Amino acid sequence: MATTQKAASPKKQGFGGIKNAIWIMVICLIIAYCFYFLVLGNSANFVGGDKSGHPANLMGTVYKGGVVVGVILTLLLTVISLAVERYFALRSAFGTMSLPKFTLQAKQLIKDQKFDEAQKLCDKMRGSVANVVSASIAMYKEMEGNTSLKKAQKISKIQQAHEEATQLEMPTLQMNLPIVATIVTLGTLTALFGTVLGMINSFQALSSGGGADSMALSAGISEALVNTASGILTSWVAVVTYNTFTNKIDKLTYALDEVGYTIAATYDANHTEE
Repeated sequence: MATTQKAASPKKQGFGGIKNAIWIMVICLIIAYCFYFLVLGNSANFVGGDKSGHPANLMGTVYKGGVVVGVILTLLLTVISLAVERYFALRSAFGTMSLPKFTLQAKQLIKDQKFDEAQKLCDKMRGSVANVVSASIAMYKEMEGNTSLKKAQKISKIQQAHEEATQLEMPTLQMNLPIVATIVTLGTLTALFGTVLGMINSFQALSSGGGADSMALSAGISEALVNTASGILTSWVAVVTYNTFTNKIDKLTYALDEVGYTIAATYDANHTEE
């Protein structure tokens, strides 16, 4: 166990991600509502400088979507911020070399039993893959000098060290992605909520009757459509972000499994039954 912890220590190098994502959301909330009231709500965006009047441009129209637009903007900014955070975190986790190139070289060195060279390659690579491979190599060397365990038990120990090291790295890789996955749904639901509010205002204008309420009717329709459009945009960005980074994590996981299998298979091939 101590070997695994020692091998996993290089994880501290590079950018490991932001653990308290709640502060990102708070900052995005402040920015979103400042943008909503100060930029979208600027009097220049309305005919005659009157916010209660007709919008003069698209920003004024978005402002007419109501305060729910601020919530949707908060979600959108949060997704963008977490996408940037995950980009740098995963780039650090992937290491300094091309992942396929590192996997190929590491497998060949392990098959040739050049473990010192493989460890140097891991030190050069760094990142999550290198941490896991280092832990597996360290256990391999430990099992080489162990005379109390049978061959099957030694292979099991090597595989266990590999799995434990992988589990240590996975929380860092998947950090904040559940929030992005949640925003996929929240964006749509918030948009639906804003749309319903807009339609309620529209029906209220219709129920009062008379042409004088045409402005209230158009305002309600604008509120409904603006919330629908902005919510769809937020969910779209969240889906693309989530799928992009989960795909990257899957590639890294496959590389870990491939190298882990090679290490166990190498020990099996180079040792007779004990």
